[in-house]
Amino acid sequence: MRFLITLLIALLPAALAAANGVEVPVIYLKQQERQPPTLSNLDPPPADLGETGARLGLADNRTTGSFLGHDYSLETVAVPPGGDFAAAARAALSRSTLLILDAPKPALLAAAALPEAPDALLFNTASPDTGLRSGDCRRNLLHTLPSDLMRSDALMQFALSKRWTGLALISGGHPQDQSFAAALRQSAAKFGLEITAERTWNYGADMRRNAAQEVPLMSQGLGRHDLLLVADELQDFARYLPYNTWLPRPVAGSEGLVPTAWAPVVEQWGAAQLQSRFQELAGRKMLARDYAAWAAVRSIGEAVTRTGSADAGVLRQYLLSDAFELAGFKGRPLSYRSWNGQLRQPIPLATPRALAAQAPLPGFLHQHSELDTLGLDEPESRCGAFQ
Repeated sequence: MRFLITLLIALLPAALAAANGVEVPVIYLKQQERQPPTLSNLDPPPADLGETGARLGLADNRTTGSFLGHDYSLETVAVPPGGDFAAAARAALSRSTLLILDAPKPALLAAAALPEAPDALLFNTASPDTGLRSGDCRRNLLHTLPSDLMRSDALMQFALSKRWTGLALISGGHPQDQSFAAALRQSAAKFGLEITAERTWNYGADMRRNAAQEVPLMSQGLGRHDLLLVADELQDFARYLPYNTWLPRPVAGSEGLVPTAWAPVVEQWGAAQLQSRFQELAGRKMLARDYAAWAAVRSIGEAVTRTGSADAGVLRQYLLSDAFELAGFKGRPLSYRSWNGQLRQPIPLATPRALAAQAPLPGFLHQHSELDTLGLDEPESRCGAFQ
């Protein structure tokens, strides 16, 4: 009885607003990009990556909204490669103050800086750049995709729990690879681990035929190590490393054991139900950026349900409060960090066919939330203007 009364009180603002109805227009704005060529084309990124996650979030919002008089809509706008993302964002802001942004860091910053954007609520679902959660943060920009540092912290917790204290690193030359490699170095230092040797992948050989010859030669100089880290965010070469290295060692990072926002092998905590609904909608597996887009749309839906408002300022205040919780199918409620707008969330550590662990791991403690052992904690973030 007490639970029922508490639930009714929590939903009272939304119930009162339902008499007049609440329209919640959301725009999904995607910057299409030309991807550089890779050694293999076995796993091309889906054309609807991210977008279908937002569509699933819309369907979930409408389920609750139909009872409360909340009318959710989702418009998708794609900006072609080289197109003017800021202009597209300006046009979108004339129709809605709730934008889901699937774009790289420069485009995100350009959108957040628009004169029309200070009072809007923008969600970053595509860029893992740690700087966006620190010195380059923007007050109107929240992040549902984990940062590079959240993922690398999760991996280092796992390595430390296995007592794999000696690490080696192979990284690609693309900016995304270098960003993740930098996060791996920072996380290793944070958890008292040591990267004893590094190599940059600059081999032009056809690894589909020569991996068994090239990889042992390249990895021979890495010396003794317990775990081989790889930073290959474009999925160019890393698939050829396992079982071909000079020393028989586990591979982790962008290949092997992968820290990620979401993976098809996540099935506990009700996740199998989310996986099956996504599969039915998209005809494929749910990936990390799909999950990030879904979480952004669901965050809006949860905030509208609790506040009874579609005003971006009201929603932002609630999302950053201690009252907000999102059921994210990861075993614990998700919430936003009030100092940089990052969505707190467990990080699955997945192999292609199974979930090996989920960080934060047992034993890694925090004075407020164990989830804040992943990524930038408040004293570490330089996001001073976020509040």
